[in-house]
Amino acid sequence: MNSKQVVMASLALSLMSGSALAMDSVVLDGQHMTQAQAWAIADGANVKIGEKAAKNLVKAHELLMDAARLGKPVYGLTVGVGLNKDQKLFTADGKLSKAVLDASKSFNYSTLRAHSAAMGEAVPVRLTRVALAVRLNTILSGQTGVQPYVAELYQEYLNKGITPVIPSKGTVGEADILMASHVGLAMIGEWDVFYKGKRVSSVKAMKDAGVKPLKPIGKDALSILSNNSVAVAYAMKGYRDASHLMTVSPTVFSLSLEGLNGNVSPFLPQTNDIRPFPYIKEATSEILNQLDGSYLWQLNDQRSLQDPLSYRTTAYTFAGAKKALADLGEVIDVQINHSDDNPGVVLNASKDYTQHPQVAKYLIEGKGGVFPTTNFEPLPVALAVQGLSVALTHVSHNSVMRTIHLSDNHFTKLSRFLGAPGNHGHAFGAIQKNFVDMQVRNKQLASPVSFDGIPVAGNIEDTFTNLKLASDNLIQIVDNTNYIYGLELLHSTQAIDLRKLTNPDLDMGKATKAMYKNYRKQVPFVELDRPFTPDIKASYDFIAQY
Repeated sequence: MNSKQVVMASLALSLMSGSALAMDSVVLDGQHMTQAQAWAIADGANVKIGEKAAKNLVKAHELLMDAARLGKPVYGLTVGVGLNKDQKLFTADGKLSKAVLDASKSFNYSTLRAHSAAMGEAVPVRLTRVALAVRLNTILSGQTGVQPYVAELYQEYLNKGITPVIPSKGTVGEADILMASHVGLAMIGEWDVFYKGKRVSSVKAMKDAGVKPLKPIGKDALSILSNNSVAVAYAMKGYRDASHLMTVSPTVFSLSLEGLNGNVSPFLPQTNDIRPFPYIKEATSEILNQLDGSYLWQLNDQRSLQDPLSYRTTAYTFAGAKKALADLGEVIDVQINHSDDNPGVVLNASKDYTQHPQVAKYLIEGKGGVFPTTNFEPLPVALAVQGLSVALTHVSHNSVMRTIHLSDNHFTKLSRFLGAPGNHGHAFGAIQKNFVDMQVRNKQLASPVSFDGIPVAGNIEDTFTNLKLASDNLIQIVDNTNYIYGLELLHSTQAIDLRKLTNPDLDMGKATKAMYKNYRKQVPFVELDRPFTPDIKASYDFIAQY
């Protein structure tokens, strides 16, 4: 584990234990939040709202109120509350009438209550904090029209460690309405939160923290519940976990190539410059760098001219995963820095197509407009998540096949199942079922889910992305691959040690040697058969933390 990972892990532990954290502040402006900043907030960084973003919140809310004044369709003000059409919305002095204000409040409370209907175990605190940070930032983009206090409450919840309890199931990926509603339910004082290491009522936590509950009106409830921040937080975890996996991948593979006594030719620039697919040069260069100083650069009369495809094509699986990882990172960055609200409150809206009455009716002259949108649609993120899942399943497939070949004396010229001299038992013969199990699961998890569903809401909501489910699958694929890589390490290091029995001066690459030595501190050479369950767990932990 590098120093940055150590710091992040210790911060996470501190947060879970309820201890205070001293970290730099993160200023959010709705446009420039990085994923790293979101994770820093999750780990306790103080949140500040940018001055310009704060001003735009006020302007957007005023624009929303103006739209209501002019009879424009606004959830909770002019539609959705059952008011008579002839009911005056504003009084003579330009203020919301009491009847409309009361109806709007009733609508907002009812909306939060009726939509708080998710299921399952609570979303982990850290992921919920990521979701809160994401939603706060997208609110600050200035297209929601909520009361500014809504944004201030998100900020207060993050800075004072108040984390709504959000059940983890119940979304089809067109805004996580049944899940995110629990955030608003907590803010109005009708739900539970995690606070100072305990699950308590939000009323108690807010009172202790000096936070005033929300009195929602207008579009407040809709903006709190109709967004994708929860599922996106899971997508961000999948992205982060996959990033770490791809960081260790070149070293894990190169160690196996040394264990096999494999051929470096498939990774040379002479062979890969012929067909420069995206990220191929980067993937092959990383592998070659891991092997700097390795015996594989010297002639060996037992070395095959061409190794099994799972060795020779691994750079392609890495390149594919790198491209898919970059694609996911790009769309996540867009998602977390732009509003996914419907309707969208647009300050200084462009004049495009406004010569048409259908478009002009959404405008508030000189200020902007309130437009129906489909910005709640997270399909670009879901497709990228699934693309990465497929790419990583190719990565894990090659790892499984490489590990099988390491047990095959036909390929290694070592002992069958890598048994040490004097070990007349099974050695690694039986544990192959483990990584096959993990790979079968990966193949199932990599199947697309974004088009699965059943039309609901009177057949209006008839498309799906299942972003949360797709992200769950990605996270599990990475976790399974950590086991697969751990088992590959168990085999490759055993193969290295068997080679060293006949050649004590065997040269390894600088990077592979470092991984080998660190791994051997956790899992020793297998001289005689022993229970392997502890070794497998230690190998998994080693990969996840390296």
